[in-house]
Amino acid sequence: MDLSLGYIALLLITGLIAGVINILAGGGSNLTLPALMVMGIPADVANATNRLGVAMQNVVGIFGFRKHKKLPTDDLGPILLPTIVGGILGAVLASYAPVAILKPLLLGAMILMALVILIAPDVVSPPEGTTAHKVKDRPSSWLWLGLAGFYGGFVQAGVGLILIAALAGSLRYDLVRTNALKVVCVFVFTTIALLIFIVRGQVMWLPGLILACGTMVGAHYGVRLAISVSPKALKWFIFLMTLAASAAALLVD
Repeated sequence: MDLSLGYIALLLITGLIAGVINILAGGGSNLTLPALMVMGIPADVANATNRLGVAMQNVVGIFGFRKHKKLPTDDLGPILLPTIVGGILGAVLASYAPVAILKPLLLGAMILMALVILIAPDVVSPPEGTTAHKVKDRPSSWLWLGLAGFYGGFVQAGVGLILIAALAGSLRYDLVRTNALKVVCVFVFTTIALLIFIVRGQVMWLPGLILACGTMVGAHYGVRLAISVSPKALKWFIFLMTLAASAAALLVD
């Protein structure tokens, strides 16, 4: 497809903003998906193409958090396993399922997340000094991580918010380390989902790579903000992004 300078600028700018949002919280795909669709890309292809930018931004995020020693790796394998299984199932379903079912799934998940933050804010922001748990000590975490992976493989939009609830809520990581683990989880199951979409021929490479350039720059600055911002400010940013994701779900055709 031919890309005008206007469309290139749109993808770069929305990608940059989405990269920051996704590292700090989640919901950046609510910007990038419409940006792809306004170019005339069908919703299912936009959903697949968007994964390229998401995968690349999380590569930057992983290296950034590791550089600042904020990425806990001692329980990474057990955390990744259920998210990978869920991500594969979700991506396979998304590749074949009608786009119409995306709206109620996205809306329901975001409304639930917003209610959790309002009613029980400690779920996404454990009190200072809280000790993190291992997956083997919290069997219920398998369910929540698996559901988060399934949601991410299927929808992608807002999955960071769902993973924050799973990681901080069930395993009690602080928000900075939760975000660091989140980007690893999203990278792994997004890469798997991307491979499925590539095999299905649903990825448009040129707009996807342009978008990825923007998301990678955004992720670089997102890591810096995630480490420096106060937990209280980060919690309310997550809440605002949840509301934005809910509003986006209402507008999905």
